[in-house]
Amino acid sequence: MAKQNVSEQFVDILARAGVKRLYGVVGDSLNPVVDAIRRNPGIDWIQVRHEETAAFAAGAEAQITGELAACAGSCGPGNLHLINGLYDAHRSMAPVLALASHIPSGEIGLGYFQETHPELLFQECSHYNEMISNPQQMPRLLQTAIQHAIGRGGVAVVSMPGDVASQPAPEKSVEHALVTSRPSVRPGDAEIEKLCRMVDEAKRVTLFCGSGTAGAHAEVMEFAERVKAPVGHALRGKEWIQYDNPYDVGMSGLLGYGAAYEATNECDLLILLGTDFPYNAFLPTDVKIVQVDVRPEHLGRRSKLDLAVWGDVRETLRCVTPRVKAKSDRKFLDRMLKKHADALEGVISAYTRKVDKHVPIHPEYVASVLDELADEDAVFTVDTGMCNVWAARYLTPNGKRRVIGSFSHGSMANALPQAIGAQFTDRNRQVVSMSGDGGFTMLMGDFLTLVQYDLPVKVVLFNNSSLGMVELEMLVAGLPSFGTTNKNPDFAAVARASGAYGVRVEKPKQLEGALRDAFKHKGPALVDVVTDPNALSIPPKISADMVTGFALSASKIVLDGGVGRMVQMARSNLRNMPRP
Repeated sequence: MAKQNVSEQFVDILARAGVKRLYGVVGDSLNPVVDAIRRNPGIDWIQVRHEETAAFAAGAEAQITGELAACAGSCGPGNLHLINGLYDAHRSMAPVLALASHIPSGEIGLGYFQETHPELLFQECSHYNEMISNPQQMPRLLQTAIQHAIGRGGVAVVSMPGDVASQPAPEKSVEHALVTSRPSVRPGDAEIEKLCRMVDEAKRVTLFCGSGTAGAHAEVMEFAERVKAPVGHALRGKEWIQYDNPYDVGMSGLLGYGAAYEATNECDLLILLGTDFPYNAFLPTDVKIVQVDVRPEHLGRRSKLDLAVWGDVRETLRCVTPRVKAKSDRKFLDRMLKKHADALEGVISAYTRKVDKHVPIHPEYVASVLDELADEDAVFTVDTGMCNVWAARYLTPNGKRRVIGSFSHGSMANALPQAIGAQFTDRNRQVVSMSGDGGFTMLMGDFLTLVQYDLPVKVVLFNNSSLGMVELEMLVAGLPSFGTTNKNPDFAAVARASGAYGVRVEKPKQLEGALRDAFKHKGPALVDVVTDPNALSIPPKISADMVTGFALSASKIVLDGGVGRMVQMARSNLRNMPRP
């Protein structure tokens, strides 16, 4: 058997860790690794047009599968392009291994062509960031990087000079069993007992849920029923907790709706479950707060806590629910459910009247129709900006759908690259990129990646020819909009010229047929929908503190907007209230 070189060993270990593909752009320092992939049947090389796309795609794949994904960039500018997507993956706690190829080892520190220092550049967006400068570091260094990415949930970066990659791998190297999943974390008995005591003493309990409730839907519902608690959520908690939820009071925060704000501010005890909700202006300051999180560094960094519980949500609730006293008083819960339904009823018609005649098309209407027509298990990737608003208010979760976005990092141009990673996990699953024209054009070159691999991603382009969220920020600051207008082409024509299906929609009556035809098309498709640039959004509660750093508008240009099928859920919850 021929002796392996470092690149071949590197690729073998990735494949053994479950990595199915490596996203990137080829380059000289990366060539030995790419060649090793060419000869390895267990892993594919996915050629993208920009390394930022590679990192976003890997991050999305990791979020969909829950398994390790990988990306790579050649030396200097090549791996520099990875950094924005890696920041997003790291802040989304997606397990991603990034290979930052490096200049020849003998030239490091001498100002060589394309020289950068990856071990410094990626420090802030990774749990682990080290360089293989000698073959003897293999395979231990790569195994350690993989275990950091999986075990801690986030990015690990390995940099490697191209000449080291070509050298023989060490003989009789030790390859140990790899960590491929994370354990459950149970809180200590003292914290469980104190939490039970606080719940029993409180008359009004509210639960506020984030992405840490993934896999804990049944436990949250059981606990909410036992203590008669309204259940609100942050944006990243929506897909995990809103469906089949008779205690739902909506979403709080800058994209919020319903009664979540009131429920979190009018309770005696607020329990934050698996959320690192960043907007502390929406959190109360005069109620008792408990936070449960598997990441101890998240505890207490947004609000003052009366109890910090280190543990995952499912295990914590499994311990707590049987021990707390069942509450019978539903007055607070029912009042919040009614307030929630009333709040949604108040805005339900804002963008449903005469929609068949309104030109340019209301983006809310586009999102509503998209929600109706998309598959029950569709994956939506959502651009940062106004697309976030429409997704938050119109996409209906059901326990099967997924919604991926740059919800923590807040990067533009994330939707299309994330759709690429999501679609590679399953070509038969419907993947829809909800793209804004600003985000789409920023990384538009990778629309060609869809065509090259015949990925059946459906891009629904909300084309208002502007950077809508930035215009809101200027409005809040009292500034006239400037530098926010985009001069766009006919994107449907661009799609067709690229070899994909493309259709342009300018009138509401054309929309449903265009989406149905695009969804039926077996390959990549783009629906260019010309939408109203004046469609803005405001959250249900506004204060001066909430405005800072984000787009809010207290103007009367547009009301809150609609809420899609969520009003139906609220009505159903009211009908199901027990009557005296």
